[in-house]
Amino acid sequence: MHAYRTHTCGELTPSHVSSVSASGMTSDLPPVRLSGWVHRKRDHGALLFIDLRDHYGITQCVVPAGSAAFAVADAVRPESVITVTGPVVKRSDDTINPRIPTGEIEVFVNDLIVQSAAEVLPMQVAGDEKFPEDIRLKYRFIDLRREKLHRNMILRSNVITSVRRRMIEAGFLEYQTPILTASSPEGARDFLVPARLHPGKFYALPQAPQQFKQLLMVAGFDRYFQIAPCFRDEASRADRSPGEFYQLDFEMSYVTQEDVFNTIEPVIAGVFEEFAGDRTVTRPPFPRIPYDQAMLEFGTDKPDLRNPIRIADVTEQYAGSGFGLFARIAGSGGVVRAIPAPRAGSQPRSFFDKLNEWAKAEGAGGLGYITYDTDGPKGPIAKNLEADRAEAIRAACGLQAGDAVFFVGGKKDTAPKFAGTVRTRLADELGLMEKGTFKFCWVTDFPMFELNEETGLVDFSHNPFSMPQGELETLNSQDPLTIKAYQYDIICNGIELSSGAIRNHRPDIMIRAFEIAGYTAADVEARFGGMLNAFRYGAPPHGGSAPGIDRMVMLLADEPNIREVILFPLNQQGEDLMMGAPAETTPARLKELSLKLDIPPPKPRVTGS
Repeated sequence: MHAYRTHTCGELTPSHVSSVSASGMTSDLPPVRLSGWVHRKRDHGALLFIDLRDHYGITQCVVPAGSAAFAVADAVRPESVITVTGPVVKRSDDTINPRIPTGEIEVFVNDLIVQSAAEVLPMQVAGDEKFPEDIRLKYRFIDLRREKLHRNMILRSNVITSVRRRMIEAGFLEYQTPILTASSPEGARDFLVPARLHPGKFYALPQAPQQFKQLLMVAGFDRYFQIAPCFRDEASRADRSPGEFYQLDFEMSYVTQEDVFNTIEPVIAGVFEEFAGDRTVTRPPFPRIPYDQAMLEFGTDKPDLRNPIRIADVTEQYAGSGFGLFARIAGSGGVVRAIPAPRAGSQPRSFFDKLNEWAKAEGAGGLGYITYDTDGPKGPIAKNLEADRAEAIRAACGLQAGDAVFFVGGKKDTAPKFAGTVRTRLADELGLMEKGTFKFCWVTDFPMFELNEETGLVDFSHNPFSMPQGELETLNSQDPLTIKAYQYDIICNGIELSSGAIRNHRPDIMIRAFEIAGYTAADVEARFGGMLNAFRYGAPPHGGSAPGIDRMVMLLADEPNIREVILFPLNQQGEDLMMGAPAETTPARLKELSLKLDIPPPKPRVTGS
């Protein structure tokens, strides 16, 4: 017999029972051996029950009082690792547990060995008790034993396996790109690694394999992918883990934007269908929504299509109207957005007052509204708005009797975004969000450039290596802020899974694009010389994208926080509480790396008077 196990704790069934004594307790049957963690213990006096758990499941083990194993079993703590040996017996009908695959049998323990005794636990594995995040992260190896988190990690592994299989079937080959590389502008801060052999110089951990995958296209590999680790020194949020993340990085040669969409959609849809359970998934082709339309109708470039509300622009309807506030906004170059609220016209006044107070708390001046019934428009705004204008608003929003509409007015760069926030809030308040579905779409035609809020200068709005629509002619003749790029995002349920683009593969276009963003030709040569030089020796048109693995699993696992699908995540401050990273290093190591520390003094504490 094997030293540790003949079977797993999720394997035994009534087929492993060869005979059963009248009492259900017998020691002359062929024994099995199991090893695992003590999940639970229950003392019934004459019998001690142990739920034994391993990666595969749980098996109930029975230790009779008076047996040689009883004293050992009685003393062992939960989460200790033990090995038990004994026959498999069938449970009586009234003790069958249908919630687990092994619920019809139990193991009658003749022998029990403690392989590793557990100390008193900082957190329990059995049960659904919630524990503080710092405890969970410090003892992540225990947290990962818990059923839900353990199941999430298995799902993650299976999703990656499915992605890899589907990409290979689509004709892609997997390659590995460098981890130690040069800095690249990907929208976040780099993690830097000092180069010991080159004092004063640093490697950068890749924010994405962007340049390398483009170089692979120049090298003639045609279809590349990898499950790529990416590193960004940025703040944490619910759908983004600080430090590192993984993405399905892929690139294709001789493709248009539609070629990229048509290739990756079956992969993404197929993975989601495989693991969605009873939830529905958008079938290809996914809807294509231009950026300008997304900002108008949804108030965001990450539209959640489960929400049926569509925002309308009613600036024209308020221009020169009797409602002074919105008339002034419309006349001064601002915008007014209307957010329909289906069937909200019958809501009590408190519903509207609550939303108005919420809007003020969000930094807005308030939230005006009109309700419509069979007698026409009602509400404070309707009293001061001409009837034909109120009717034009109703028609623009597709409203019926019993509906309401809310309004947001302000500057062009802020009002549309707040309208999107209102849209989400209304869907939640009115219970409009569609359940049990994954709604995909592409957002396309992103602006090539934008104004940097801090400097007021023109900067790249998305990936700087994207091909501008109209190519060099557009760069030379058009206002940079009006230029669109062949850039696109995959969105699922309001979460951005990836950004992608048809790449800029021509040196002249690349230099001109960076020049508009404030880089000289010398800057481009210095920072991106490797890729730029490669383009001078024949580069095919190419494009790709990089859907986030972590976010895909987060959606499939129905988890609100991305840390629940990552094995060993950092906390919100970018710290690894389990391993103690980041950590100080020794003066000798700093000297070896030619580094001196210049640590800022701690900020003074503010105390009350």
